[in-house]
Amino acid sequence: MNEQNSAVNETSIDENMQANMARVRRRRLIINVLRVLVLVIIIGGWELGARTKIIDPFFWGQPSGIWAQIVTWAVNGTAQGPLWEQIAVTLEETVLGFLIGVILGVVFGILLGRNRFLADVLGPYIKAANAMPRVVLGSIFVIGLGLGIQSKVALAVVLVFFIVFFNAFQGVREVDRNLLANARILGANSRRLSTDVIIPSALTWIIASLHTSFSFALVGAVVGEFLGATQGIGLMIQTAQGTFNANGVFAAMVILAALALISEGLVTALENRLITWRPTSTINDISI
Repeated sequence: MNEQNSAVNETSIDENMQANMARVRRRRLIINVLRVLVLVIIIGGWELGARTKIIDPFFWGQPSGIWAQIVTWAVNGTAQGPLWEQIAVTLEETVLGFLIGVILGVVFGILLGRNRFLADVLGPYIKAANAMPRVVLGSIFVIGLGLGIQSKVALAVVLVFFIVFFNAFQGVREVDRNLLANARILGANSRRLSTDVIIPSALTWIIASLHTSFSFALVGAVVGEFLGATQGIGLMIQTAQGTFNANGVFAAMVILAALALISEGLVTALENRLITWRPTSTINDISI
């Protein structure tokens, strides 16, 4: 009798799991269809408005013209050189600024998060620097570091640093005090506390900041190129703006959006690999 009940329970569990998986697949399909539909409505409405002159294509461009501009750049190159070179330059500036900014943000965030005295001393200066519109530093960097890659990387570092710093700082401050006390009782020294308890506990906060910080690194690189450069997507936007080429501006924006989406996917993959203990999303969760 018990074996029969056990078999019935296992069958019921399997059926529930299959039903849940079917609901997840159906929900995912519906979401993807609606996402495509929204994109079709936006692009189709934009194209239709431009063709019927409801939207002035000279000022606002049109999707077909944007695509034609991307194809032209890919085949014939840009005014600054081959398209792939412009993308490579901007990516190099973005990645360097992102890596340096993340490393500095994590190091100083953990350092000040663990040292309350040092945090109290430097706190007002960090808050003042964070309150300043950091994009305006791009002009200073261009003057001081020139039109090369250094000024763009510097601006990207500044934009990334504060995002990662505050997340790392708060992550360290949010570590469970009972967990720290137990680790000390077990004989953990300061180094072991940092490597085995504090950093793993703060990792969720740090990883969460990477989603936003890479986009800010990309913004820093592009703004730096816009202010003064010899290559890069930001210079392409500046050139298109100077010639009243709205399709060119939007085409560069599409390229940047594609780079941002690819980077978001890579950061998400890194997050899933580093934080394997995190509970998986439920059926009611929506991934954005």
